[in-house]
Amino acid sequence: MVMSWLFSFEGIPQMMTDTILDNVSNPIVIFLIINIVLLIVGTFMDMTPAVLIFTPIFLPVAMTLGMHPVQFGMVIVLNLCIGICTPPVGTLLFVGSGVAEVPVTKVIRPLLSLLGAMTVVLFLITYFPEISLWLPRVFGLID
Repeated sequence: MVMSWLFSFEGIPQMMTDTILDNVSNPIVIFLIINIVLLIVGTFMDMTPAVLIFTPIFLPVAMTLGMHPVQFGMVIVLNLCIGICTPPVGTLLFVGSGVAEVPVTKVIRPLLSLLGAMTVVLFLITYFPEISLWLPRVFGLID
C-alpha cells in the first residue's frame, strides 16, 4: 500500500502513461507490451504486490486506449496467474509438485499445454472485450 501511495504521490502512473502513449501509437502493440511485462512480473513476483504495484501504472494506459476496467482486471489477474505457474520461479509450480510429491521436472512437461491454452485465452480476452464482458453485462453489473 505504501508503494501504491508513493506512486500516486509522485505521479508515476501518469508519467508512465504519457511515456507509453508517446512512444507507441498502436493499441495492439501497447496491450502486447503490457501482457509481456505482466507475464514476466508474474513469474518472479507474488500476485498481491504485483497487482498493487502495476495496476496504477497500466490501468490509465488501458483505459486511455478504451479497455474497460473490468476487462483490464481480468487481463492483469490472468497474466499473473500464468506467471505463478511458469518456471523458473513459479511458486504454484513448486507447491503443486510438493503436494503431489513429484519432482518439478516431471510437472513441467504436462503443464506446457495448459500454459499454452491459458496464453491463448489471455490474448482472446485482451483483444476481444466481449468475451470477458458478456457475463457482467448479462447480470447488469456493467453498462
